Amino acid sequence: MQRAKAVRSSLQRLGVFSHHRSFSALPNYARNDDLQEQVLVEGRAKSRAAILNRPSHLNALTMPMVARLKRLYESWEENSDLGFVLMKEGLAAILNSLKGSGRAFCSGADVVVLNQLLNEGKVEECKKFFQTLYKFVYLLGTYVKPNVAIMNGITMGGGAGISIPAMFRVVTDKTHVKCPNWIIYVFSTPETQMGFHPDAGASFYLSRLPGYLGEYLALTGEKLHGVEMIACRLATHYSMTEKLPLIEERLGKLITDDPSIIESSLQQYGDLVYPDSGGVLHKIETIDKCFSHDTVEEIINALENEASSSYDRWPAEALKKLKEASPLSLKVTLRSIQEGRFQPLDQCLAREYLISLVGITKQVSGDFCEGVRARWLDKDFAPKWDPPSLEEVTKDMVDCYFTRLDELEPDLELPTALREPYM
Repeated sequence: MQRAKAVRSSLQRLGVFSHHRSFSALPNYARNDDLQEQVLVEGRAKSRAAILNRPSHLNALTMPMVARLKRLYESWEENSDLGFVLMKEGLAAILNSLKGSGRAFCSGADVVVLNQLLNEGKVEECKKFFQTLYKFVYLLGTYVKPNVAIMNGITMGGGAGISIPAMFRVVTDKTHVKCPNWIIYVFSTPETQMGFHPDAGASFYLSRLPGYLGEYLALTGEKLHGVEMIACRLATHYSMTEKLPLIEERLGKLITDDPSIIESSLQQYGDLVYPDSGGVLHKIETIDKCFSHDTVEEIINALENEASSSYDRWPAEALKKLKEASPLSLKVTLRSIQEGRFQPLDQCLAREYLISLVGITKQVSGDFCEGVRARWLDKDFAPKWDPPSLEEVTKDMVDCYFTRLDELEPDLELPTALREPYM
């Protein structure tokens, strides 16, 4: 227990989940051999690595993947021979990254599979997915041993949920991909564009970003690149992709459970970076001015005023994203982030679970399935939201997402007595 307290103290010093506001049983569609291939294990002298290995689907999370990750991390924490653990993408993806074609650490939950299950009436399997995912996020957020996440590429939604809790969070230039005339920004929480809400602990970590940056990212789905993630403390270390093999070789040789030794090893191959002057973090004062309001309508009004009095394209671009999102999701998401600011991790996950259940069971709206259809299936990017406008979203509709409608439906059970959450 003393060791656990010491590690958690180190975690707080490193800024992970800091309360200071400084800068989302195997189902029958999965085979066991698929499970072994989608999450690989790499053994080292004093550590273990979980390798996400579903590159053709951008390492999108399925129920078998999450269940296997949770079991692995539980067993590794109990194994006294192991000092620390690591999560990364597959070796093939890293080699592709070196050649310029690697794409993702983890793109979040496989919403196409979830949508298919819902259309087949398999709601309980979807519930089981969210239960397992959120329990795994809680395990990571209260993990006793040092843990490392290497976010080399696209990190979205649930992918952020399983990496942001890590004590050490490494981003690379593939989390900031420069092409001839543009930049790919690859960290985001785009759920409102899909009729859902930022989950897997997002209401916890987004609400603790500087100012009202969390509200901005959650509502618009705006993307950050690796340098910006360092600046707002979503990541702890930045490294060029070509150095990843060196980092992994160095970590693989460590015989330690001391966070300071892991820290120094990561720093050895790290790079100093600074956000560019045109990045979103240089707009933090304007973001605070517009997104500090209590309602979505007030936020939109502030952005419209800013757009009319500024030559900057940013307010108009933010407005465009808001108007493309599900009106109901915007209101639910804003309230979730606002409540998350004052709640510990376990309460945030319990609330997110309730919101997710209401969303997938279509008790108020079918916006989640409609969003998946428009973005991932038909790809017409023309969702028919229900309700179609903010004016038609009532307070009672929003309240339903924060109220257990079925008294027989159990809450998300987290081991808070054994694994104490923190603010």
